Amino acid sequence: QVQLVESGGGLVQAGGSLRLSCGASGRTFSSYAMGWFRQAPGKEREFVAAINRSGRSTYYADSVKGRFTISRDNAKNTVYLQMNSLKPEDTAVYYCAADLSGNYYYAHAYAYWGQGTHVTVSS
Repeated sequence: QVQLVESGGGLVQAGGSLRLSCGASGRTFSSYAMGWFRQAPGKEREFVAAINRSGRSTYYADSVKGRFTISRDNAKNTVYLQMNSLKPEDTAVYYCAADLSGNYYYAHAYAYWGQGTHVTVSS
């Protein structure tokens, strides 16, 4: 069992930056690949980024590639999402999730989810 808690969301102007954090409980954090997803009002949840267990491999949606960076610190049981050059279309609730399956891009493959943190980007 893994419990995930996101933080770091808020209101930012277009072009600004935010850093999301996701802390995990338990001593098996390094056993999971981790992902970030987002869901905007009226839209389906979509993949944003993922990182493998060691942190050596990362994966991004085309819409955030070059602007967002995912990283993890297994000693701190934490995964991060650094978001730069934010756009109004990045406005959403952002969720972190833990995965054992290796199917990083698919929400249904993730076993554990946080409660989400709101990100609002004003134009």
